[in-house]
Amino acid sequence: MQINPKKQTVSLNIRDKDFYNNPYPYYEKLQQQCPMFYWQEHRLWTFVNHQDVSSLLRDRRFGRQIDHLKSREELGLPAIPSKIKPFFDVDRHSMLGLEPPSHTRLRGLVQKGFVAREIERQRGRIEELCHQLIDEIEDNCGGSSFDFKERYATPIPVIVIAEMLGVPESMAPELLRWSHNMIKMYEMQRTPEMEATAVESSREFVSYLKSLVQKRRRHPREDLISKLIEVESVGDRLSEDELIANCILLLNAGHEATVNVLGNGMVALLNNPQQLALWRNHGSGDTSFSKSAVEELLRFDTPLHQFNRWVLEPLEIGGHHFETGQEVALILGAANRDSTVFRNPHELQLDRHPNPHLSFGGGIHYCLGAPLARLEIQISIPVFLQRLPQVQLDTKPIYSNTYHFHGLESIFMSTGATD
Repeated sequence: MQINPKKQTVSLNIRDKDFYNNPYPYYEKLQQQCPMFYWQEHRLWTFVNHQDVSSLLRDRRFGRQIDHLKSREELGLPAIPSKIKPFFDVDRHSMLGLEPPSHTRLRGLVQKGFVAREIERQRGRIEELCHQLIDEIEDNCGGSSFDFKERYATPIPVIVIAEMLGVPESMAPELLRWSHNMIKMYEMQRTPEMEATAVESSREFVSYLKSLVQKRRRHPREDLISKLIEVESVGDRLSEDELIANCILLLNAGHEATVNVLGNGMVALLNNPQQLALWRNHGSGDTSFSKSAVEELLRFDTPLHQFNRWVLEPLEIGGHHFETGQEVALILGAANRDSTVFRNPHELQLDRHPNPHLSFGGGIHYCLGAPLARLEIQISIPVFLQRLPQVQLDTKPIYSNTYHFHGLESIFMSTGATD
């Protein structure tokens, strides 16, 4: 990494193995020497301090959408290539990429189907699923090695959100494939191969959901898709394109980040035996401690490190003038380790309070699925620790080369059990 504080420029290669395996020392150096900088490789003004990131997430002069103000041509932005247009034809109906009034309308409608009481109703099912998966680990693995990410962290959120939507559990492998392929479109430095698989998967996903929506129109059930078909506000409903795009968003966002929190969090616990013992001693019944512990896992090794915003009107920050149509990068992973906000930020402290982490974003785009993600983690980790008290890492896990997503490729463990 090369830092020029005078010019406020930084050269940093996200494909550097040292960086994506442990970006936090880099973030700390940036916070100390150049907290607002122009990232040369990505041509983005970038912010790493908690105060800046938190403020800009909530600043309505920044947004997730820009083409509602001017055309890409007027803004001097290149046209979307025809080969990837099918992906963006779906994505443009997602509330995550929209600003008011479209965002307000869509979020209000989707939230009517994704209400807190529906999420809390999942508690028993999540517990049942956790025990079922651990039974399978014990039956099939015994004392041998197993991949925690594949056998536990991944199935829980994908099965839960699929069942909530009304998608059969048997479709989970296809949902995962489509999701993994589609989210590669949001990676930094994506390749043509990534784009091609994302487009293909988006077409397959849309086709499947269209068929499922037609079935639910004829025969409604007590699932989220049926509720979203019927949900209405002041005579307004979701169009089919909006319904499908936001079901895809709920599925993709509803499991990708949670998988990484579970994986990153479990490794962090096993690498910090005193904190692990603290959670074990509190047990699964101490919901107050579990809630605090989950917030710390979300902060300590953030599942999504970067979130971009468009500049919606001319403004000045830190002596630099920004024009409408510029894009800026907000580094959530850095903000969550800011020593001016978090005491001993590089230490895992499960009882940390206060803990104003930014892992779910902020402002009007604050993660709609945050309550579900929290519930899944609050349940699944204590159950795992209770059922497998001697579990240990077999090998040092390696992080995936997938910035700005931050998660491990695999997490091989053994239960410590013997025949």
